[in-house]
Amino acid sequence: MSSTGVLTPLVDGYGRVHRDLRISVTDRCNFRCTYCMPAEGMVWQPRDHLLSFEEIERVARVAVERFGFDSIRLTGGEPTVRARLPLLVERLAPLGVDLSLTTNGSLLGAMAHDLAAAGLDRVNVSLDSLRPERFAALTRRDDLPRVLQGIRAAVAAGLAPVKVNVVVVRGSNDDEVVDFARFGRDEGVRVRFIEFMPLDADHHWDRSAVVPSAEIVAAIGAEFPLQRLTRDHDPAQRHRYLDGGGEIGVIGSVTEPFCASCDRVRLTADGQLRACLFATDETDLRALLRGGADDDGLAAALEATVGSKWAGHGISDVHFIRPSRSMSEIGG
Repeated sequence: MSSTGVLTPLVDGYGRVHRDLRISVTDRCNFRCTYCMPAEGMVWQPRDHLLSFEEIERVARVAVERFGFDSIRLTGGEPTVRARLPLLVERLAPLGVDLSLTTNGSLLGAMAHDLAAAGLDRVNVSLDSLRPERFAALTRRDDLPRVLQGIRAAVAAGLAPVKVNVVVVRGSNDDEVVDFARFGRDEGVRVRFIEFMPLDADHHWDRSAVVPSAEIVAAIGAEFPLQRLTRDHDPAQRHRYLDGGGEIGVIGSVTEPFCASCDRVRLTADGQLRACLFATDETDLRALLRGGADDDGLAAALEATVGSKWAGHGISDVHFIRPSRSMSEIGG
């Protein structure tokens, strides 16, 4: 609620109400995925540049209590490499929002129970291949068994629904789409297929590498008949299996962008607020937090940032401007 006790929705210039806060807790990662960061040469943020758990909690509380945010997602980098992560979850859980985590799953086997006990509601696990050799080539790490173990540990811990996010790249892993669908049915998890976006650290994004979501759905539907579900506020277009075997989602960020209904704001690990994944400017909340700003000052910064949000990300524009940071630096 505001200082007057009235909850004020956070609305941008296009009438979009913002309720989803994505918080990166670290820029570090134990993988080196080819579309996310280079194999070597990453320069990590100094640890004192990262927001503390207390600072993260304060921003989250302002978003929830002033503007009615009802969803918080913890991201990275790889958030599970941040020390004592369950303590942050314990701090955020009392806010009463949908509290989730995006992870590569490699450390989830040892952490799933503790995260659930701390108050985490659910997890999204990023996984781009089910084939060991290909997984190792894509991530530059031979950790597929640990990721699969982590997914099963999350299911066992009740972090439901467990979603598996697959970035589909033409000529790289598009021949595994049906395999992933079968995996989701067998494991009782929701697989979500994501179109390849221009956030690769090596700047090798090529639109011809994008596999359209309609093509993905057609390939799966030919093997397991599907029914399209009514779209809710989730960016994924959901489809259920006609035989009751669960569902899939497709996120067509390039061919079917959902910008018109986007309700997300992103906070980087070093305290920069971004109104869009593809934003070219940021608001320095860390400076406000460490400079003595009160909650009204933080709320005003949130309002100003969202108020200047673009109509869309502009991926298809002729003069599209790529963000200066890679995905690992911005947060998923």
